[in-house]
Amino acid sequence: MKVIYIAGPYRDTRGAYYVMMNMRWAEECALFVWRNGGVAVCPHKNTQWFDGYAELPDDVWLEGDLELVAHCDALFAIRGWRQSEGATMEVKQALACGLPVLESFEVVKEYLNA
Repeated sequence: MKVIYIAGPYRDTRGAYYVMMNMRWAEECALFVWRNGGVAVCPHKNTQWFDGYAELPDDVWLEGDLELVAHCDALFAIRGWRQSEGATMEVKQALACGLPVLESFEVVKEYLNA
């Protein structure tokens, strides 16, 4: 099975509702990967809400996410990723590792069925 990292926005300066919507979108994208025969690594769910109470610096989350990217087969850059500093860095990490960066459901499905 191919392992696909989900990269997209998490935080949102407009408030908690928008953070929740970003997480829901990432979940939907991760479910799409699973439903099409892949394994999804969804950092949105891996550390959900940790930033609010874990008392760790922000770079801990990004460093961990970049390490996860390096161990995946591909990266799914989901809606809004270009506006996210973290997701942009994850895409750069994937490219540096020679991983395909997939940007649509159709391309993800083709990749998983190849």
